[in-house]
This record gives sequence, structure tokens and C-alpha cells, in this order.
Amino acid sequence: MPKISMIQVDVHALPQLAPLPREVFADMRGYQHYKKQQIYAQRNQHLAELAQQPIQNGDFSSTEFGKPYLTHFPNIAFNHSHSQQNYALAMSRDLKDIGVDVEDLARKVRFEALARHAFHPRELAAWEASDCPEEYWFKVWTAKEAILKASGLGIRMSLDELDTQAHPQHNGGICSHPELGVFAYQNYQLAHVMITVAWRSALSCTGFAFPQIQLIQH
Repeated sequence: MPKISMIQVDVHALPQLAPLPREVFADMRGYQHYKKQQIYAQRNQHLAELAQQPIQNGDFSSTEFGKPYLTHFPNIAFNHSHSQQNYALAMSRDLKDIGVDVEDLARKVRFEALARHAFHPRELAAWEASDCPEEYWFKVWTAKEAILKASGLGIRMSLDELDTQAHPQHNGGICSHPELGVFAYQNYQLAHVMITVAWRSALSCTGFAFPQIQLIQH
């Protein structure tokens, strides 16, 4: 029996990670720095559990496009994302190119304007044909972000060039781009958040293997 790849996704509410109120800090920059440090501490804790060894901020390096990785643990892949209210960390020992994106469903968005700017023509047509539901918009948006982060390229290409082929009813898909390769992804709509996990894949039926994804909410 072939080995099944695994991805673990830990989801936290940011207020639990950064419990001090903004009023404690002299300015927003100080608060944002504090929140970032709390996020890094949570990231390091989860990665340490996977590596079975303490992980510190100095244990990370970055690719030429800025994607972080563990310098001394090349077999561990990870990616993280945070919104105003939530934080998500994806980790895997089996898949090297993974990405994750999280968005609050209550986020104030200029849905139509951003869709016309960032959606591929086929994505825009599908969104408009389904009466422009906000949940579908977040599926497309988080899929784009997760795929670009998984590729290691980041937001360095026009978002409207990438057709995720996201479906209004289906929570996941597979897509390809000549500059990125082939990626599969899975959407998760929780009570107040949309999360998408992406990983490098293949278009052929024999090459595609869906990993086991463990979603853990804290």
C-alpha cells in the first residue's frame, strides 16, 4: 500500500495568541510587533513538536523570494498565514511545497472591485453566474494566495493570470500554470473563517494522490 502524505493545519484565534489590548502599547507599530512575536512563538512551538527538538527564531532561513524554511530540518515543510482575527499554520514531513491562507469571513471587502482586478476571467464569470456569493469569493481568494505561497513565488505575478478553477459548491480543486506547475488545494469553511491549503501535485490520474489533512482548532 502506498504511503499517504499528511498535512497538519493548526488554527488559532489571534486574540488568544496576543491577549494584551492595543491600549497597552504606545502606538500601532509596537502592538503589531508584539502580535508578530506571539505568532512566531506559536509557530515555533508547533514546529518543535513536529521536529521533536526546540525551535528558535534563529533556526529559519528564507528562499530568494522570501519563503521561510527551517535551516536544519529540510524534511519539514511549513507555511503560515494570519488575518485580523485568526492564525493558521500548515506543516508536513511528506510534502515539500505547501501553502496556506486564512481569511475572516466578516472582513470588509470590495468584492466586485477586487474580483474584477484579481480574478481570472473564468473565475469572474463563474462567480457572477452564481450570483456573487461571498463564500465563493473567499474560496477563490484564499486558493490563489495558498497556491502562490506553496509555489514559493508569493505575490509576484498578477493574480488574474492564475485560474484556480474553484467551484461554487466543491471545496477543493486542482489547477496548473506554466510558471508555477500543478497544484491541488482544499478549502475549509469554518464558522467565521475560510482556510485553503495547497500543495504541489500532478494533473494525471495516476500522479494525483490526495494527502490526509488534519485540521486542528485551538
